[in-house]
Amino acid sequence: MYTLIIHILSLLVRLAARLGNEKAKKLSIGQKQVWEQMKSKLQSGEQRIWIHCASVGEFEQGRPLIEAIRANYPQFKIVATYFSPSGYELRKNFPETDYAFYLPFDTARNARRFIDLVDPRKIYFVKYELWYHYLKTIRRRHIPFYLVSANFRPGQFFFKWYGSWYRPALKAFTRFFVQNEQSRDLLAQIGFTNATVTGDTRFDRVCSIADQARSIPAVEHFVQGKHCIVAGSTWPPDEEIIVRYIHTENRDLKWIIAPHELHDNQIDNLVKSVHVKAIRYSNLSAADPSEYHVLVIDNIGMLSSLYRYGAVAYIGGGFGKGIHNTLEAAVYGIPVFFGPVHRKFQEAVDLATRGAAFPINDYSEFAGQLNDLLDHPDKLHQAGSTAGAFVASGRGATEKVMRESFS
Repeated sequence: MYTLIIHILSLLVRLAARLGNEKAKKLSIGQKQVWEQMKSKLQSGEQRIWIHCASVGEFEQGRPLIEAIRANYPQFKIVATYFSPSGYELRKNFPETDYAFYLPFDTARNARRFIDLVDPRKIYFVKYELWYHYLKTIRRRHIPFYLVSANFRPGQFFFKWYGSWYRPALKAFTRFFVQNEQSRDLLAQIGFTNATVTGDTRFDRVCSIADQARSIPAVEHFVQGKHCIVAGSTWPPDEEIIVRYIHTENRDLKWIIAPHELHDNQIDNLVKSVHVKAIRYSNLSAADPSEYHVLVIDNIGMLSSLYRYGAVAYIGGGFGKGIHNTLEAAVYGIPVFFGPVHRKFQEAVDLATRGAAFPINDYSEFAGQLNDLLDHPDKLHQAGSTAGAFVASGRGATEKVMRESFS
């Protein structure tokens, strides 16, 4: 049944590609080309480590590990694989990896063929990727295999009676490096005691980003020392709340909005929808930044540095499939807001529990909570300090993973 579902998934991707879906088209082409790419690029005689990241978010968790392996064990070639087109397209040229490929669909034949070609000495999967046939093949080959920054929840199917057929595949893992004690305890309940609580490697990543964050003079000129709210990776439901606040509340604030999707027409519509002076970042150099109240970011790569200019951050995605990276903002010692779909993200739950994050369900909750912080500087400072301390306390996961997997 599982294999049938994988074949159906493959057919649906090809069908969506023919119907013009761009992501499906990239994935379909990537799946077709991967075998020839591997045969032509992989060199004989190499010692390789394979690291798999589903997409961009998982790559950010895997990146500290990739960099640590490169720095400490340069004799290994690093093979990075991705399943999503967004992950592959954005990170295929990452300089610390030697090879980047799409991960072929999870069939028994593909798993055997892929592992034969890569012939890895060690394997790391990041967070959630638990492809059945790959796990079974790796187990048969007795390759050292690690799951990094794993976060298990009671609702996941292999903790249910109907998921028992899948549990033997989990025996492939030499060790589970999990984010929290709940994950370790859940694994123990189904017979797996080879789990170590290391935390989340994203803490190391965001701390590194903050340490290296560059100043952006045009943005500094825009902010002018005023309170700035940085809204990152926003979607239309997030932007509706933000724009309504700007129009409703009479506060002298600066706003930086970085939409998740950078379609020109959507960016233009967002700028036009605001009834105060707003400008795209790409037009900022030809203007006086201090005259504007809203700055809309229309490029990729700036967001992690922009949070440093915020007094408060709003993290998008919480009214859709799930929030984006809260740690990128919290590392700068500022409180964060996000929508209701956040409970699968342990760091968001932990921030909220500590009073450093504020989940909202609608506009009135956002306006009330934000106004309370702005009206009480002591509360704003305390929430921000708590956020920064929480992120700092989470450093060190990468070192723990390296120590145990290379001992």
